[in-house]
Amino acid sequence: MKFYVKKICTLFLTLFLVMFLAFTAFRIIPGNSAQIALGLDASDEDVAALMHERGLDKPFLESFVSYVGGLLHGDAGISMHYDKPVMEVIKGRLPVTLLTAFLAIFLIIIMAFPIGILTSAIKHPAGETVFTLFNQSFMAVPSFFMGIIITLIFGLILQFFSPGGYIPYNEDLWGCMKYLFWPALAIALPKTAMLVRLIRTGIQKELTKDYVRTAKSKGNNMFRILVLHVMKNAMIPVITFFGMMIAEVLAGSIVVEKVFSLPGLGTLLVSEIGARDYPVVQAIMLYIAFTVIIINFIVDLTYKRFDKRVNV
Repeated sequence: MKFYVKKICTLFLTLFLVMFLAFTAFRIIPGNSAQIALGLDASDEDVAALMHERGLDKPFLESFVSYVGGLLHGDAGISMHYDKPVMEVIKGRLPVTLLTAFLAIFLIIIMAFPIGILTSAIKHPAGETVFTLFNQSFMAVPSFFMGIIITLIFGLILQFFSPGGYIPYNEDLWGCMKYLFWPALAIALPKTAMLVRLIRTGIQKELTKDYVRTAKSKGNNMFRILVLHVMKNAMIPVITFFGMMIAEVLAGSIVVEKVFSLPGLGTLLVSEIGARDYPVVQAIMLYIAFTVIIINFIVDLTYKRFDKRVNV
């Protein structure tokens, strides 16, 4: 019980610290966002009025308390660029990022685990060389460059999809998913290669241990040993990597969204940084940070179930 209480307290403390640091960072950044929103020709009175309306002229502590209170009620402020609630701006972009992320995670799971398990049986030097060559090639290619390759081959040459032809999910969900398959694949392939290597190495390491030989001597077949014993122990390092990978994918792949012209959070973040729309940028940064923190929290709890040596 102490383990869970400690982890939950750490979770909330980290979330609060992230909110404080994000809020502080955007308060001390040079430049007046109200002046930028109104334009350089705006009068001092208009700028002051907008700052008062958005609460930008309040003392730091009062502003922070007001900001946290707003977040707890689902209010992240007003966008300087769009002149509407930040949550409303993000709400239209978040589903695109999440759909792409969940599709990428699904592809990673259905590719990495079977390939990792099957390739763990490779023992011939030539097979090892071929596997290493292909695996490291996919690992070395960044997701955005994989997106460019996929667009060139499957979009422009084979014409399996129309580059830039994103279909909104609220108009045609199936058409949207068919288009999102390609950016999801670009995100998934390099990470699948990393996960395959980790799974394969973990299984091969476990297969050399004494308990496997003991299980064989008792008449257990290899499939039973693999499922009941080897996989559980081999998954311990995989869980940590898989958790970090999920957090990274859910947080959004900014450059991949740009390559495929997706109206997701990554594209929004880039455009609003240029527009100095700090409320929107701050909200997206908090989303990314919260995603990473919560996924890591879940990983810690899952890790304990697999490894009983974790201190309770």
